[in-house]
Parts: sequence; C-alpha cells; structure tokens
Amino acid sequence: MRSTTRAQGSGLRARPTLYALSLQLSALVSLLTAAACGSPPAVDHSKVFTPAHRTVGDAARDFFAIRPAVVQPIPFPHKTHIAKKAVCADCHDSADKGPIAGIPSVKTCMICHSQIATDKPLIKQVTAYSEKGVEIPWQRVYGFTREAHVHFNHAPHIRASVDCATCHGDVANQTVAERAVDHNMGFCVNCHKTKNASNDCLTCHF
Repeated sequence: MRSTTRAQGSGLRARPTLYALSLQLSALVSLLTAAACGSPPAVDHSKVFTPAHRTVGDAARDFFAIRPAVVQPIPFPHKTHIAKKAVCADCHDSADKGPIAGIPSVKTCMICHSQIATDKPLIKQVTAYSEKGVEIPWQRVYGFTREAHVHFNHAPHIRASVDCATCHGDVANQTVAERAVDHNMGFCVNCHKTKNASNDCLTCHF
C-alpha cells in the first residue's frame, strides 16, 4: 500500500515537471524558428502610399487644401522679368513638351545674368550658387497631392491655348510666385466644360 502511494506521489510531482519542460521546448523551437527565418525587412513608409495622416491636423489641412506659404531661397521677381518682355517658356521651357513645366537650372539664370545686373544683391546670390555648382533649391508652389491621383500634363493645355494665368494666377503682377488658384476638381471640371474638353475620369486620373 505504501509503495502504491509513493508511486502516485512521484507521478503527481512528475506532471508539472513535464509540463514545464514542454513549455521550455516550445519556447526554444520558437526562438530557433525566428533565428532561422530572420526578422522581416524594414519598410520605408515614406515610399508606401497611404491615405492615412500622421495627425488629425494634417488630415484637416489636406481635406481643406490648406498649405503653408512657400518660402523661396531667393525672392525671384516674376514681375520684373515679365516687364523686361520675358515669357514663361523662357524659364519653364518644358511646359509645351510634356507633363512637367520645369524649374530653371542656375545655368539658365546665368545665360542672362553673367552679363546683366551683376552688381545686384539678388544676382550675386544666384552667381554664388553657380560658382559652387549647386542648383538653387526652388520650392514648388503648385502641385497635386498624392491622394488626388491626378496626372497633370502641361503640354496639351499649352496646345489648347490655355493661358498660364488661368491656372497660376496673375504671375505678371506678382513678385515671388504665390498660390493664387485652388486646383480642386470643380475648377478643372468647369474649365474642361468651357473648353469642350473631356471630363472622363481617365482624362486626369490614371
């Protein structure tokens, strides 16, 4: 009778020991599996499109198309250049060729300003960029957000004789370019109706 009791007692003690061993074995298998497979590659979220916003404020600003005023490295005087009979295509020379109007390189500026107004403080700043071989970091004033899924092409608008001021405002009377026109869907749809252009979704969203 005593030997039976003793055996039962040892069995009771063995059960929690086996259970603990099984947990340890399971943990070891998990560790070995993780080590063998390796951790998943890091994801660069800046390259992944998502409609999510980091903050409620960011979401509200995007929804109401509120954007901060653009600060340029040099206060480029559009008004002065237009008064000197310069035209938009002199600096934005790819507007009639494809989607992007283009921002002039410092070499384009120096075509004129290696000889003209070289003593002016602003021109000296431009010359300094040129001598360093560094492009002027102009900041974009207009442009659609990624969430809009709009693929805007300047060239067909130029061919349709759409004046630059229609979309960019009266730049001829601006010093530094400012966002004067809200490029929302209503603006674009109404313009297309006026010009008898297609308003099919795939015209702009593709």
